[in-house]
Amino acid sequence: MELLAIKLRPKNTSEVIGQKHLLGENKILKNMVNNNKLFSIILYGKPGIGKTTIALAIVEELKLRHRMLNAVINNKKDFDIVVEEAKMFNGLVVIMDEIHRLNKDKQDLLLPYLENGLITLIGLTSSNPYHKINPAIRSRCQIFELKELTVDEITEGLNRAIKSNLLKDIKIDEESIYYIAKLSNGDLRFAYNFLEMAYYATNDYVINMEVLLNINNKPSLLGDKNGSDHYDLLSAFQKSIRGSDANASLHYLARLIEIGDFDSIYRRMTVIGYEDIGLANPGINLKIDSCINACERIGFPELIIPLGVTIIEMALSPKSNSGYLAINQALNDVRSGNIGDIPDNIRINSTTYLYPHDYPNSFVKQNYLPSKLQKCKYYVPKNNKYEDTLKAIYDNITKMQSKKT
Repeated sequence: MELLAIKLRPKNTSEVIGQKHLLGENKILKNMVNNNKLFSIILYGKPGIGKTTIALAIVEELKLRHRMLNAVINNKKDFDIVVEEAKMFNGLVVIMDEIHRLNKDKQDLLLPYLENGLITLIGLTSSNPYHKINPAIRSRCQIFELKELTVDEITEGLNRAIKSNLLKDIKIDEESIYYIAKLSNGDLRFAYNFLEMAYYATNDYVINMEVLLNINNKPSLLGDKNGSDHYDLLSAFQKSIRGSDANASLHYLARLIEIGDFDSIYRRMTVIGYEDIGLANPGINLKIDSCINACERIGFPELIIPLGVTIIEMALSPKSNSGYLAINQALNDVRSGNIGDIPDNIRINSTTYLYPHDYPNSFVKQNYLPSKLQKCKYYVPKNNKYEDTLKAIYDNITKMQSKKT
């Protein structure tokens, strides 16, 4: 039986729910469709937010011959058939799910045809393509990130399903629609599947909170209808760790665990390790990586143990944002055009470069910054045990650099 989510799949890009940053008026993918042109692209984002939907809507709206492949399920013979079809019809769009798991044999088969344009690729992945997709594929595609759907957007989808008459005689109140939208955590496919299950779980097609709670009584912790509470929750999580409140940190961690948003937990932990703890305790970043690896290895529910241990240590760790401030100040200069010429002595073919290892303490005075930035100081150490050591070295080098030769 074809699922409701499949039946409701849009036939063109104008019907796609969400992703207005890509498909809104005068946005890049919308303009590409309007101009009747398609290039190889990779769409990435969480499950259920529209990757496959957008890919199919584009090819159907442009009336392009296409085939769907899965990088894991389909074998090399399937890929050979697709290549031959592309040759036969002088072009083919290949929509490839789980493209981050494309092995070398299949990749080597596709690359020449991506290069000459015989195959146009639409890759789909829930993994970060900058980390997971081979550079050879990545360099031949433009990458677009899809955003999580808001509660309002999920509600729009649910109302569309209700009005479609695909679920005949359905009756559902606003409270129940809102509950499904919140519970879906930005996953429209989940929302459709839950609505359909609730419909068939009744004998009169009347869906209310009693029916929904009998199916899934997991508490909804996201909050308001525009979905901003999810980001408030992540903000509270980071600010509690930054503020060294271990109890509040564990509370917000527990809320994130309960809604199953482990990707956000891992990303935010990594950011906090570098942004807020930083050079006060640089070893914490190895512990965070180790924690994430352990969580992925042991899975739920045991992963709550390494998460809890690591979050307590992060909250109680000394804090420093000196590295965060330093790189942002450097970027501000670059973006404002305050750059200057690279000194001659450190250019690639320089004959005046002084090799520091040939000098006492592996240090020799010479210019590294452009002349207009000689007095620039991006890094300003904070007062903590680890940075006190860095500060002593930093001050000594600055002092030697400032001495007259």
